[in-house]
Amino acid sequence: MSTFALKVILTPLLIAAASIAQRKWGGTIGGLIAGLPLTSAPVSIFLAVEHGPEFAAHAAIATMLGVSAMSAFCVAYAKASARWSWWYSTVLALLVCSAITVIASDVPQDFAIAALITFPTLVALVILIGRPSGPQSLRTAAPWWDVPARMMVATLIVVLVTGAASFLGAKWSGLLSTLPVYALVMGVFSHTHGGADAAHTFLRGVTVGAIGAAMFLLVVAALIEHIPLFATYSIATLLGITLAALSQAILTTVSHR
Repeated sequence: MSTFALKVILTPLLIAAASIAQRKWGGTIGGLIAGLPLTSAPVSIFLAVEHGPEFAAHAAIATMLGVSAMSAFCVAYAKASARWSWWYSTVLALLVCSAITVIASDVPQDFAIAALITFPTLVALVILIGRPSGPQSLRTAAPWWDVPARMMVATLIVVLVTGAASFLGAKWSGLLSTLPVYALVMGVFSHTHGGADAAHTFLRGVTVGAIGAAMFLLVVAALIEHIPLFATYSIATLLGITLAALSQAILTTVSHR
């Protein structure tokens, strides 16, 4: 099977699974799953297959830094949604995300430096976003086209980023793979159909899940040039999911004290 066929099969399946999980278990778990590298992981895999482990390692470092920009988007939107409409919240959050992405592009491409910056930043952002104080359930059901639209958008990002990787280079391929499309779409949907607290709940889950995404990318950056791809991504997935779950448990316990 060609890599293009895998892109258009694997990516939408991941997004569909996350979407179903959100509907079944609510905004917190749905956001936590959405914070995992559902788009950047397929991008990383395909970059490794098409451009080699060294290219993928450099892209993973940039993606790790980009996760902070995606999480900052979530924090900015959650804070803004308490006072403003989804439109103003979106503009502000995208401006914040864009500014941090530009700053991240100037950070040295070293996985140790990236880790030392990323993990403390993500923990600080989780603390900053806080917990919503009001009801968290959506008032209306999602439209029938919701999940197919998410699948289509995510697949388009993977195809475009990996297709333009030779032109973009490893750094910008990695940074652009963390565009907060899923967080934006679901954040706005939660905001308009459930209010600011519903958006806050989902986006906090994304921010916590991003800690797991950062671990996934750190493992990829550290191992991909030294062990087989399957082993690299298996270890990265296991550690990423484990850290995301532990982060959710620890941060929830701390916030309830």
